[in-house]
Amino acid sequence: MYADKSPEIMNDSVCPIEAKEELLCECENIWKEMEKCQSKLTLTTGEPVPESNAKVSLLLTQMQALRAECFQWQKRNPELVSTNLEVLLLLGEEELQKVKEELEMVLSAVKSKNEKLKQDLEREQQWHDEQVQVLNTLKEIEEEMEKEVVTDSEKRVYQELNNQMLDLKEYKKKLLNTLGEFLEEHFPLPERNGNAKKKRYSEELSEQAIEIHEILEILLNQLISTPHDPYVTVDGSFWPPYVELLLRSGIVLRHPEDPSRIRLEGFHE
Repeated sequence: MYADKSPEIMNDSVCPIEAKEELLCECENIWKEMEKCQSKLTLTTGEPVPESNAKVSLLLTQMQALRAECFQWQKRNPELVSTNLEVLLLLGEEELQKVKEELEMVLSAVKSKNEKLKQDLEREQQWHDEQVQVLNTLKEIEEEMEKEVVTDSEKRVYQELNNQMLDLKEYKKKLLNTLGEFLEEHFPLPERNGNAKKKRYSEELSEQAIEIHEILEILLNQLISTPHDPYVTVDGSFWPPYVELLLRSGIVLRHPEDPSRIRLEGFHE
């Protein structure tokens, strides 16, 4: 800006004189103001001020400091600004260069701050995207859970079926206990040291022989657990008279290809 106007300033011979007069006039006005301040300070020193008043004491200290500063300014010779246009142009360029450097520093600081704010914004945006993804996932889970939630009527039906199942289990347990007591009473295993009439049967009895109700329980569990293969292999624990009794009664059937395997008749079919 100054470089563009410098030729006009150098060609105009009136401008340096007017600038000098203006500077001198301004200096004279400042000097007059300083003389007025000095005279006011001189007048205020004539009245004694009680030292007990802290505020007044502070004002006195400030007055002394101003007086000393004013004395220093009186001792200094006023520095006149050069009227040489080349000097003024050089000073203006230096001042502009300082302003430019300061502005460049400010610009660099602003750019650095903007870069940091940009990084913070990217992190916040990434965090926001992650939160949105989590929220969408939670919504999907909530929707799936709502689909899986059963109604009150379905809960009541399920509870009723569960109660019926418990009742059936209890009835089954009582029925098996009653059956076991009946079989133990009417179809007990022969005593090994019994009378001569049962001696033949006791000799056929092995050490692992089980009661007839246990045989029926094994066959029943096999039929329920593996209905596709309900057969059980007859071993030493199955007393042969019990097996023959069950076969003749139609309660148990032999395997059509393997006589050593038997199964419970499917009365429920």
